[in-house]
Amino acid sequence: MKIAAAQMTCVPADPAANAAQAAELARQAREQGAALVVFPELALTGYELAAIAADPGLCLTDADDPRLDRVRGGGIATAVNVALRSADARRPVLATLVHDADGAHVTTYAKQHLYRHEQDVFAAGEHPGHFELGGIRFSLGICYDNHFPDVPAAGAAAGCRVHLASSLYGTGEGIRERATVHPGIARDHGLYVALANHVGPAGPWTGCGGAAVWAPGGALLAAADDRTPSVVTAEVASCCDRKDSRP
Repeated sequence: MKIAAAQMTCVPADPAANAAQAAELARQAREQGAALVVFPELALTGYELAAIAADPGLCLTDADDPRLDRVRGGGIATAVNVALRSADARRPVLATLVHDADGAHVTTYAKQHLYRHEQDVFAAGEHPGHFELGGIRFSLGICYDNHFPDVPAAGAAAGCRVHLASSLYGTGEGIRERATVHPGIARDHGLYVALANHVGPAGPWTGCGGAAVWAPGGALLAAADDRTPSVVTAEVASCCDRKDSRP
């Protein structure tokens, strides 16, 4: 199976514009043969916490919210991170919604490890995010989640083969973290890792781009530049035909 990781320059607090951009990137990924594409953290609003806190209307209502219609159901599975209303909490959750190539909802994962000021806006998730597509199991992590080994470890223990990271890493220290955290997950847990990131202005930061895919063991398979919205793709092997097992 081929998978894709996207990087976006989001329009602040404009779900329609960002959905249009995500749909175009999904189209590019599909044309490159990818069966799934993962998008950055808060892809539909941009990383605009103050705007989300001030306007609950920026939060999606559920996995069938029509603002996702342009992105899902285009012949490629999608993992889109959004601000999502929660029936079980007074605050929304920071969630990745996964839909299959026909647009059917597969799973929802809410970020468990909220970063600093996110705790003032969102409620933390309590459950791991795992799903299966085309005979391959996937785990989900959202930015700061990936700094906690328990998140990918739970996926590996559940038989996952690929870890999808929807993130925002900025310039400066974020460049180092982007380049060390994710190959570390690949190396330590024997997973493919696909990182989706912001590129350019992203709330209080400047996204450093570099969306990428790493193989189990940590070898870099594909990486985007640090300048433009784009997708990168890479083949992932199932557990039955993998040739990259750790010794």
